[in-house]
Amino acid sequence: MAVARYIKLAPVLLQNHPDLNERWVQARIAEDPAILGLGDIILKDKERIQPRAGRLDLLLQDPAADRRYEVEVQLGSTDESHIIRTIEYWDIERKRYPQYEHCAVLVAEDITSRFLNIIGLFNGAIPLVAIQMQAFQVNSDEVTLVFTTVVDELVRGPVDEDEEVQEVADRGYWEGRGTKATLATLDGVFEIVHRLDPALELKYNKFYVGLAQDGQPHNFVVCRPQKNALVLTIRLKQSPEVQARLDESGLEVLDYDKREAGYRIRLGVDDLKNRGDVLRQLIEMAFRNHNG
Repeated sequence: MAVARYIKLAPVLLQNHPDLNERWVQARIAEDPAILGLGDIILKDKERIQPRAGRLDLLLQDPAADRRYEVEVQLGSTDESHIIRTIEYWDIERKRYPQYEHCAVLVAEDITSRFLNIIGLFNGAIPLVAIQMQAFQVNSDEVTLVFTTVVDELVRGPVDEDEEVQEVADRGYWEGRGTKATLATLDGVFEIVHRLDPALELKYNKFYVGLAQDGQPHNFVVCRPQKNALVLTIRLKQSPEVQARLDESGLEVLDYDKREAGYRIRLGVDDLKNRGDVLRQLIEMAFRNHNG
């Protein structure tokens, strides 16, 4: 078998290029949004007019998670105007379309250390991603782009993992909220969990019902009883394999909650009986992943 030939790529500074400008970069991202490394996303709009605020370069969307990305592209080094513009467009879009989660994305050739610090400060309160873009000459007439995430969105730990901030409740509290019928479904889920590890027990809190082992949180599944259904979050990494199982199962999948890193499923009274096999498989997967 022939050894692959090594080719040294020559970097290209697009800011000074006579032909490859910002619109050219936008067009490449629009053709294949996945090159940014933000997941399986699609193009929703480009050069989107913002009321009294110019045009948003690209609006991308993750259709599986009802999540949108407001993307600004900048050639050369980051500057104040582009950071402000990126945040401003994110703010306009999230207010206009609150049914989606929104994330601001700044793509630039050179994200300087100064602005890494500034972006880091914003990222405590604003979901913001900074992506450095590099262009390379492959052959005499071919150029490629490489995108590297240098500041990722701050992923906050789920509140239920910080048990000290939660108000402890009991089963009677949930029954008093009119969820007595739904608690039977909760018990069915716990039967599956208990077979995996008999040391696990239910832990009732005022906003959810989790799991504990020896008094410590062990929440690979989280339950939120409602009057007519149980919302079950199964903490699994988002993947085509898991999504395919859910699609085939007939279960009502609400969404993938990135903050809780899990699939949210609405369980009716008959789901455990009719779709118990797939639920057991997914809960077992989450259990194995959680226990490393």
